[in-house]
This record gives sequence, structure tokens and C-alpha cells, in this order.
Amino acid sequence: MIPAAYAVLDLNAAAHNLEKVRSFAPDAKIMAVIKANGYGHGLLRIAKALHDVDAFAVARVDEGIRLRKAGVTNRIAVLEGFTCAEELDELLSHQLDAVVHCFTQLEIIADRTGPAQIAVWLKLDTGMNRLGFKAHEFDEVYRRLSNCPIIRQPINLMTHLANADDLSDDVTVSQINLFNATVAALPGPRSIANSAGILGWQQALTDWVRPGIMLYGISPFPDSTGEQLGLKPIMSLHSRLIAVKPIEKGDKVGYAGTWVCDTSTTLGIVAIGYGDGYPRYAKIGTPVLVNGKRVPLVGRVSMDMITVDLGSQTDAKPGDAVTLWGEGLAVEEIARWAETIPYTLVCGVTQRVQIVEAASL
Repeated sequence: MIPAAYAVLDLNAAAHNLEKVRSFAPDAKIMAVIKANGYGHGLLRIAKALHDVDAFAVARVDEGIRLRKAGVTNRIAVLEGFTCAEELDELLSHQLDAVVHCFTQLEIIADRTGPAQIAVWLKLDTGMNRLGFKAHEFDEVYRRLSNCPIIRQPINLMTHLANADDLSDDVTVSQINLFNATVAALPGPRSIANSAGILGWQQALTDWVRPGIMLYGISPFPDSTGEQLGLKPIMSLHSRLIAVKPIEKGDKVGYAGTWVCDTSTTLGIVAIGYGDGYPRYAKIGTPVLVNGKRVPLVGRVSMDMITVDLGSQTDAKPGDAVTLWGEGLAVEEIARWAETIPYTLVCGVTQRVQIVEAASL
């Protein structure tokens, strides 16, 4: 039985997208970012699909531990690092790299004794103003880490780009220049580029690149789709019509009656809603594919259902196929209609949605 709401994952697309990364950064090592449950695609599933990368990046210690317990042997970096001695112990025990970004971490490291060593990524804050040390602090922090017995040498050096998705913004050049000037006299591998940096800023390509969203076939830029960049989306989201009914001019549809029918038409009810991860704030008119043809969303998105105007598809019937995003309807387009970014859509698909791998269809 086909489930009411399901996502199809084409994992072959992951290998294609990885090759795209390599074509843009042929001399760099690749740290694939698979945090947040592989951007909603499944942490272990994506790790398996990208098994031949040089390293993985996750946000939190528990994500790294989960990968290790599943048998993943690749290098794994924890982007949020650690906040207590117990987390540092876990990093050491499971041989996870840590991003070092604040003075509290230095104090925890200084108190740690024993023969075990940890590889670290020392983070410079070049303008994101989130995690990382300021340029005037960096040399001293580097010296302290260099003198610490538990730190594996050489120390890796990194920063994060704040505005790389805007190719007209010179903030990115300023960040790259600040990073290069600050670390110029220091040994150790460098890492700057995220997906937007890889695709849009040649000067951001250093020893390591950290692709995230592009690995899932989604564009990091607001004015393009992954397919336009030569990427292949991994995820498509589907459901079906569960009812078809005529409505008359003046009829109101959905909670609060926000859409009023201006002429007699046919309404379709689709078994998907914000309880499945479809965006609650998708606007009236957001395109939906019914039997491969576009129809507009009407009325408010509810927890379990949306409604669409089937006036252009009078032969549609319950059970017919619906695509919320996928071939012919990019997730980037749906994100624009919902005034959000595609990251939130793929990360927001809930546990109620059944995951189906394309190879099994």
C-alpha cells in the first residue's frame, strides 16, 4: 500500500552531487556536512551514500557517536565542539574531531590529562559573529593549543562564511582576506568554503571544503535551483488526493475562510499538512503537482491536509498522485512561496512521512 505522505530519496543523486563538488574543488579534501539528520534525509543513510568522502561534519557530539556506533570509520568533525569535560571525554573515546571556538573549551582542555589525543579545528570568527575567536585573540589561542599535550598536531584552521549566498556582497571577500591574513604565519590545513563558497567564490577554496546543502541537490543561492547548477535533488515529497468535491462561487475554504471561491470549481483535498512538514505558511497559489500538472494551493495549510483548486483538472479523482516538491517542482520554488529557505523544508519533514528509497520502487 502506498502511504498517504511519503518522501522518495534518490541516493544515486548524492554521488552525482559529490562529483560536482570535486569538479569545483579538485585539489581539496571534502568534509561532507550531514548534521540535522542528514538535512532531513537520514544521518546514516546519507553517510552510507557518501562513504568515500574524506570526513563528515555533524553539529553535535551525539550525532558523531551515532555514526561511530553504526560503524562509520571516516574522520568526523563536531562543529559545535564540546561544552563540558564529559563531552570532551566522549570525543576522545570515539575519536571525533572538535571545533574549538571559545575560551571555556581551552580551560576544559587544560584540565584534561592522559595519553589520548584529539584533532581540533580552531575557528576564527571573520564576521559571522557566532562561534569563533576574534583575529586579535587567535595567535594566543593557537599557542595555547600547540602547547597542550592532548591536542594532535597540526591544528586545523577554519572559518565560516556568513554571506556567501549573495554573490554581489563583498563581505565574503573581506572574510576570506581576514582569515588568510590572520593564519598566514601558522601551519595547519585550512578550511573556508561551504556550498555557496564552493560554487561562487574561487578564492574560498583551500585545503578542505565543507559542502552541505549542495550535496542534497539544492542550491545555496536564493535565485536558482539545484538543477540549474547541475545538481540532482535527492528528496521528493509526495501524497495523494483523498477527496474531490465541487464548490460554488462564494464558498469559503479552510480555517478562517481565508480563500473565497470566485467561480464554481472543483476542490481537491490532499493528505499532507504541517504535521508532515509541509510549510504552514505556504501562500495561496503555491503550486502543487496533481498527476504531474500544476494546480494552486487554496486555503490555509492544516495539520493533515491541504486543498487545491482542480478547476484545470476536472478528471482528477481520489487516489491520484500528488507531488509537493520533486521533478517539475523544485523545493527552492516552494520555499519562496512559503517565504523560507529550502533547508527548513527538507529538515522539517516529520517522522510521520514514510521514507522510500528510489531503488526500491
